[in-house]
Order: sequence, then C-alpha cells, then structure tokens
Amino acid sequence: MRFILRIFGWLFAAGAIAFVIGAAVFGGLIWHYSQDLPDYAQLRNYEPPVMTRVHAGDGSLIAEYARERRLYIPIQAVPKLVVDAYISAEDKNFYKHMGVDPEGLARAAIYNFRNRGANRRPQGASTITQQVAKNFLVGSEQSLERKIREALVALKLESTYSKDKILELYLNEIYLGAPAPGLGSYGIAAAALNYFGKSVHELNLQEAAYLAALPKAPSDLQPFRNTDRAIERRNYVIDRMVENGYVKRDVAEAAKKQPLGVNPRQVSPNNIAAGYFAEEIRRELQDRYGEKKLLEGGLSVRATVDPKIQLMARKALVDGLVRFDEARGWRGAVQKLDIAGQDWGKALGELPVLGDVAPWRLAVVLDVNGDSAKLGLHPLRDNAGNLNTARETVTLAGDGIKWTRRARVSQAVSVGDVVYVEPMANRQGYARLRQLPEINGAIVVMDPFSGRVLAMVGGFSHDQSEFNRATQALRQPGSSFKPFVYSTALDNGYTPSSIILDAPIEIDQGGGLGMWRPENFGGKWSGPRTLRYGIQFSKNLMTVRLAKDVGMPLIAEYARRFGIYDDLQPVLSMSLGAGETTVMRMTAAYSMLVNGGKRIRPTLIDRIQDRTGSTIFRHDQRVCEGCNADKWGNQPEPRLVDNREQVIDPLTAYQMVSILEGVVNAGTATVVKSVGKPLAGKTGTTNDAKDVWFCGFSPDLAVGVYMGFDKPKSLGTSATAGQYAAPIFRDFMTVALKDKPATPFRVPAGIKLIRVDPKTGMRTSGEGGILEAFKPGTAPPDSYSVIGAAGDGGGAPSAAGGGRAIGSGTGGLY
Repeated sequence: MRFILRIFGWLFAAGAIAFVIGAAVFGGLIWHYSQDLPDYAQLRNYEPPVMTRVHAGDGSLIAEYARERRLYIPIQAVPKLVVDAYISAEDKNFYKHMGVDPEGLARAAIYNFRNRGANRRPQGASTITQQVAKNFLVGSEQSLERKIREALVALKLESTYSKDKILELYLNEIYLGAPAPGLGSYGIAAAALNYFGKSVHELNLQEAAYLAALPKAPSDLQPFRNTDRAIERRNYVIDRMVENGYVKRDVAEAAKKQPLGVNPRQVSPNNIAAGYFAEEIRRELQDRYGEKKLLEGGLSVRATVDPKIQLMARKALVDGLVRFDEARGWRGAVQKLDIAGQDWGKALGELPVLGDVAPWRLAVVLDVNGDSAKLGLHPLRDNAGNLNTARETVTLAGDGIKWTRRARVSQAVSVGDVVYVEPMANRQGYARLRQLPEINGAIVVMDPFSGRVLAMVGGFSHDQSEFNRATQALRQPGSSFKPFVYSTALDNGYTPSSIILDAPIEIDQGGGLGMWRPENFGGKWSGPRTLRYGIQFSKNLMTVRLAKDVGMPLIAEYARRFGIYDDLQPVLSMSLGAGETTVMRMTAAYSMLVNGGKRIRPTLIDRIQDRTGSTIFRHDQRVCEGCNADKWGNQPEPRLVDNREQVIDPLTAYQMVSILEGVVNAGTATVVKSVGKPLAGKTGTTNDAKDVWFCGFSPDLAVGVYMGFDKPKSLGTSATAGQYAAPIFRDFMTVALKDKPATPFRVPAGIKLIRVDPKTGMRTSGEGGILEAFKPGTAPPDSYSVIGAAGDGGGAPSAAGGGRAIGSGTGGLY
C-alpha cells in the first residue's frame, strides 16, 4: 500500500513539475509572441483606410480616390439581416466566445480529419475577431507563429473592444472581390454599392447572403465567371441562417431560387464630362492634406460643379473646336487595321478608345462602295468588363462627309481605316465622320458672386490629354485684358465720355531698343474717340495712350487686385494683354466686374468633411450673425456679414459692365447678340492670332473661353476671337439661359444714366444717342476736347468731365 502511495506521489510530483514546466514554456511563448503586438492605444485608435468621394452640387458622384475602395458604415447603421448573414457564414458563436472559439476548433479538426484525402477545401476555425486581427494587425502569412499571434491579438481585441465594435471593424475591413474591373470592394457598404447599386439597407436576403459568402474566396465566387459556384455558396449561407433561426424555411427556399442579380455600377467622372474637374479637385486635396489623407482618409467632398451646366459647357467648347478643325478639311484615319480573315470586333476592341467623347464612337471601315461605306462600331463591354460579342454596324453616306472636302465617300476612307464617327440622331443606322481636333481650348463657368466654379472643361478630351488648359495653360489674354486698363482709368478720374486719340503712336523703348509702334487690328485708326469706343472696337492705339497716361505701375496694381497677374511687368505692351495668365484667373476677374467689384476666390469645392462627418473646410467664409440661436426670442433676424475686399468702386464696375454690354450689342462680339438676353464681354486676339479669347457674363454667370494650339501657332492670318471664341460663349449662353428671364444688369445706387452722343461723348437729346453711366460729381463734357491732341509728348489739355492729359515719358520698356 505504501508502495502504491509512493508511486502516486511520484506521479503527482512529476505531473506538477510537468505542469509547471509546461506552464512556464507556454507563458514564455506567450511572452515571446506578445513582445511586438499592437498596444491598446493602437487598437483603440485604429482607423481602416476609407476612400475619398467627390460629389457634384446635385449630390451625384463624380470621382472616388482610394488605394482600397472602402466606405465606412457604423455598426448601428448595419441592418440585422446583413449581420445575421455574416454571423451565420463566418462565426455563429461570435457573441459567445472570447476571441478564440474552442467549439469551432474542435469542429474544424473533426471535419478536416474525416475528409482527409477527399480533395475538399479544409474548413477553417478562425473567428471574426481573429479575422479582424489578421486583416489589419497581423497579416496573412501561413505559419504557426502567425496563428499564435493572431489568437493573442484576438484575445486582446476582445478585452479592448465591444463585440459590436469588433463586428463593425470586420464588416468595414474585409475584401469582397470585384464584380467588374476597377470595382474592388472593401467592406459591405462598398460591396453593396458595387455589386448591386444599392445601399446596405436595400439588400434583400439573397443579396445579403451572397455578400456574406464572399470573404472566404472572393475570386472563386466571382458572379460572372463562376456563377454556379457563387449561387451554391450563397445558398449554403441561406441554409446556415435557417439553422441559426434567423430566417424561416419557406422564405429561404424562395430566396435560393433567385438569380444572383449582380448589376455592377458604372463609376466614371466622365459621365458628366468632369474629368478635368475631378482631377483638379484631386490635386487640390493632395496639396491641402497629403496623399495619405486623400487615398485613405475617407473625405467627403461637395464640389461646386453643376452637372447640367458642365455638359452644356463641354458641348459648346467641343462644337467650337470641331467647327474650327473641320473647316480645315479631313486629315485621314486614326490608324489602319488589318481585318482580313479575322473578327473585326475583337481586333477593334483591343484598340485604346477615348471614354469621354460620347456620342462619338471608334469604328473600322469594313466595306466601301463609291458613295457609301459600311463601318463596324467599337464593341461595348458587358457587366463583367468583357467585350460584347454582338457587332454593331453603321453606314457612312455622302451627307456624313460633307465637311471633308471629298466628293465621294471612297475618297475619304478605305477598308481597314479606324475612324471616329457620330451616329446620326435623325437618320437611324447612319453616321457622320469625325476627327479629333488638333486645336484645343478651355471654358470656365463661374458664379460671379461666390466664385463657385459651376463648370470647367480643360480641353477636348481628358482621356486624350490630362493637361488642364483652364488652370495650367499660361497664355496671353490679348485684348480681353483691356477692360482692366480702362477700369483703372475710370476708377481714377476718367469717365466713359473721356476722349482719347486713336492715331499712330511711337514709344521710345530706351536702352537702344528703338521705337515701338503698336497698331490697331487691320492697321487703321479713327481719330478722337470715347473710352467706350476704345473698348467696344478694341483699339490698341487708344489703349496704349490711356495706359501711358494712367501709368503702368497703377495698372499693374489693379491687375494684381483682380487676381489676373501676381506681378505684372509695368511696360506698355502689357496693356495689350502681352502677359500670360489662365482662363480661371480671367473668368474670376470678369466676375469681379459684374458682382460690383467684390473680391472672390475661385473654388471647385464647397465643403469637405472628414470620415466622421465633421466639416474641415468650407469655402463660404462669411459670418452669419444670429444663426446659432437656440430658439426665437424676438431677437434681430440672422444677418450674413460680407467682409470681402472691395477691389474697385462698385460704380466704376458698373460703368465697365455697361461698356462691355456695348461690345456685344454693337462692337467686336455682335455674334453673341443672337442669344437675346442682356450679356456683356470682351474679345481677345493675340499677335498672329495664336490665341483667341472671349470673357463675358450675364448678370448671374461669368464665362471665360480660350482657343489655341498647345504648341502655339497662328489660327490663321484673318482669325479673330469674334469668329471663334465668341461663338462658343454664344452657344453656351443660348442653352444655359434658355429658360431664364431676360434680367438686366443691376444698376448700383448713385449711378446717373445720361444720354450722350457716342462719337463726342457730349450730352445730347437727339436720335442716335446712348445712355451712358456717370458717377456722382461727373457728367458729360460741355465742350469737346481730346486727350493727346497736343502730341504724345505731353502738354495736352485735360478732357472735360474728368479726363486727364497724356504725360511724358516712354512708359517703360517693351
């Protein structure tokens, strides 16, 4: 008996020693693998990468920026149906275990042992908590060490977070595959949107079950390549939901009979031709917050773009560029394709295509028969991103090539030519031949009172060239700068009736550079004329004389105030628009004329919110007094305080608006008059017509238009802005103001409208007079006098009504 007790004692001691050693070893392992695990603070502050989304003014999505396409949704907003589906598919004991599920481990071990050698996929035993640990803290390396670390982090997560928070992290972190190229989905919110075009709240049973089936093998369950496998796994999840008591059997059976119903959404900034707009916002966000915040910070950006106005602006610009380009004839096919003996659709589908030139389509010429040709259209892609097998053809007839200067279709195209065509809306099955224009340009549409950019198109096609000619192209504005020379004069003593001599002038440039002899367009001059005439008919000689008298340093200061130039070189040639600036800056400057001289900051962004919904940027900086009252207590009404700088006298601003209205009604831009609404603006044509501009406005819209070649060259010896840029402005305003009343320009208090003779600027009551705007204390002159009449060297008498004499000096170097 004693012997037996000794044996038991020895065994107990050995067991105790083994237990202590084992516990020590186990503790050592735990200590070893715990050394570099994330600490509590890191776990508690963890935020998964979330994509930045940009929405238009009407709420429509125009762009997304991300390394991982993830939308974050709090667990409180996740429907119970979705939670039940994921719990059933991934971890039915989630709300019971402490991070590691012993029951699940045993079940998986038994299953895998029974099915060894059966070529079945091994069953995993990772809990949702372990998957969270693996996905964003541990990594996915296949090793025992990683599994140990995963289990340890899972236990730590359970002690750090609530179950709901862990589930929230999981549902927002998991990768759920891609229903189509470019739609890789991270988290359930992004997946619901990408797979079904729905929010998670709109998902039905079979859709929620399919998304819950995806975490295990998203590639194997791709809805279009592996449809049967995907349906099988979805139905498995539905069965598990029945077993767990989440769904009734009859409801489940009905759901299992349904197709997958996957309908990938189409996401492209080009759906409203907003590629340039979206890219400009991307650059601004990256400059403001950095690349990491842009791609992972989950910013929500409300852009200023108005989709309807954006499409109008793009069409007006494209039509103008095409009109200029087609007037110079057909240059030939994009390229040649050998289609003999092969599927032309497949061969054509492999060619790169511009995605933002709709309704233009790439096509290949299949057959030519004298006066007509048969063309095959570039095949569209299906939901999975694959080229459709269906083949579309159109006919190119004589009315589709009229602009090419070719008598017959066979003289314009031949078999194998790859060309762009535009299907004819009024002739089914027929198309018009098109070509990508060599010339380019830009258009900006702005709210002149806030600086909100409602539309911006930086070129013919963003897919063809990402260079933004609205913000990045520095070009000479030519005569479109003249209104700011004249505004400087009007703000410093001149009146619209002041007379300036329109005659040849010589400027000594000094320093042995010789004489500068500017000329008017066309080489003619008209003698003494009013300031209004100088702008209305864009007279260079008058402008130089005026700039010489006012002084280029003062003009440079006004140009800085208007934001056209940061530091304009104070030489007389700059008064004719020889300095370089952008369409965006010019449009903003014209906005300040029509808004009464208030400074505005052009913006493409109204508001930016972070991932939690807190506003971190707002363009409108006005202070609203009384807007934060808790309740009504007979206090004064809320009031917006406009503290913006006054860059020019509002009365001066209106004088210039009135003069620019004359440019449209009877000056260099009468082509715009056909819009039939009050409009104002100024043409701008540079030396050798390398750039043509039109900048103008209605009472509530400011628009800047530019056309030119990226590598500057003349648009033609007789080309003018009135021919090419102004019609783009006209076309845009025609559609933009179609349903708007003919609102006149606002006349500020203090302005006196007096009828004057347009030639002399003197008061008149007879026919042919015009209403001219005068400030308090000024009036039309009582006698006729001319600035510059005594010669350009100085000594001329002042023009009555506030005019000033030309002073002496060269006015700077050219």
